[in-house]
Amino acid sequence: SEQMPNDRYRRGESLRAVVKSVDSTPRGPEVVISRSDDQFLEKLFSLEVPEIDDDIIEIKGVARSAGDRSKIMVYSSDRRIDAVGACVGMKGMRIQSIVRELNGEKIDIINWSDQPEILISRALSPAKPRDLYIDEENLYALVVFEDDDINKAIGREGINIRLTNIVTGFNIEAIKASKYDQGKDLKI
Repeated sequence: SEQMPNDRYRRGESLRAVVKSVDSTPRGPEVVISRSDDQFLEKLFSLEVPEIDDDIIEIKGVARSAGDRSKIMVYSSDRRIDAVGACVGMKGMRIQSIVRELNGEKIDIINWSDQPEILISRALSPAKPRDLYIDEENLYALVVFEDDDINKAIGREGINIRLTNIVTGFNIEAIKASKYDQGKDLKI
């Protein structure tokens, strides 16, 4: 249950994973490791990006659909350091080694912001919202997209919007511009 869907192992092969638990069973200790946990992605980034290990860059949030796509929010308190650029590395070397370890899983690196409208817009990338209405008290956002962009915003099987919900902490509802404009015309 803790392995990625596209992982295949051979006896004697070494692999990277995060230890989830060590349980005592009648047959002896049982170690549960995971390659699908969000913590595994965080640890890979801290191994590959020295600025994260040195606390110059902070990981603010991770959302993951193991084996398919991940979103990770990063922030640097040092204005001279580009958090996203440091995670990608020269010519993409750092991110490429993480993607290789995860068997080609797509990773979106998001520059964190304390302003919800900027954060949500960045997290929904590559789709660009036309309008954004946010209820910060209830952590709810209504995002209006051009009719052509709605599929990019939601993603295949809803993965983009689902991961954005998790990583931002907001319940995000995506709506087509034509449907939204139609509702405005009704003056409800």
